[in-house]
Amino acid sequence: MLDFVANIMAATGTFGIFLLMLAENVFPPIPSEAIMPVAGFAAAQGKMDPLAVFAAGNAGAILGNALWYEGARAVGQARIERLADRYGRFVGIIGEDVRAASALLVRWGVWAVLICRCLPGPRTLISVPAGLVRMNRAVFYTATAIGTCLWTGFLMTAGWLLQGQWERIGHWMEPLGIAVLGTAALAYAWHLWRTRGRWSGR
Repeated sequence: MLDFVANIMAATGTFGIFLLMLAENVFPPIPSEAIMPVAGFAAAQGKMDPLAVFAAGNAGAILGNALWYEGARAVGQARIERLADRYGRFVGIIGEDVRAASALLVRWGVWAVLICRCLPGPRTLISVPAGLVRMNRAVFYTATAIGTCLWTGFLMTAGWLLQGQWERIGHWMEPLGIAVLGTAALAYAWHLWRTRGRWSGR
């Protein structure tokens, strides 16, 4: 995975970072934990401008979240709930889950967006309920930008500081990434199995 990310960056530069972070926030095939540290490492070696790397990573992440937020805002809560009740069995959700997520967003507001942007997993998902409850755009984008800058800055700095240990890190990050993906797949399968009971009673 790390080699793939490094090759994309070598071929396309900071534009590749933008595209990778955009893809990670729309449909996460590659986690940002594998993108920004590699970018930070490249910047530390003088292969990329650090400010351009930081800007490209943040721009891609913010745009990805904007797509989810604006899409959810346009579709609306009621329609999403109906879609969840009709087709949610394929992803393990129902309308009640949508309402619960929206209620959580209403309760915690801007703090939910800000904190979730710094957490693996919820970083992108939080944009959907934010759009459904029609959170103020200025508030959403400000919180998203702040949280995104903190997260990408942290990952980029880690790659920069750990450049001397990169070869050693690479040996265990690849199997760790596979283990994380495997665990996520098992958790998702368990979630689908657990929610079958709710669907059988509908």
